[in-house]
Amino acid sequence: MRIFSFDKGTGKEITAYHSQNAFFSKIMKHDKPIHVGCIFVEPDGIVGAHQAPIHQLFVVISGQGWVVGKEGKKVDIAAGQAAYWEPGEMHESGSSLGMAAIVIEGEDLNPSMNEVDWQGE
Repeated sequence: MRIFSFDKGTGKEITAYHSQNAFFSKIMKHDKPIHVGCIFVEPDGIVGAHQAPIHQLFVVISGQGWVVGKEGKKVDIAAGQAAYWEPGEMHESGSSLGMAAIVIEGEDLNPSMNEVDWQGE
């Protein structure tokens, strides 16, 4: 058995896109086009608006915050929920209290989960 760490201390600060108080810690890089990492958004942190280069699934594992997608609406998100962005979609995330999320990126990524009707429609 091997034990790995992906805590905030092993990551790098996210400074692109006018981001603040946010860190990325890589979990896995695969030979195929899939990447898995962990983003730590500290209190009052933000990962600034940018285009998704590939399908992205943002899986909140602790804390709470907000996400924005192509609709331009801030949507609350918390542990146990995930946001999915398509390639080219402008998106942003942040938190006033802090949150951690596993980020899965890859071609042909097709999340299979219970979708929440956040638009109230």
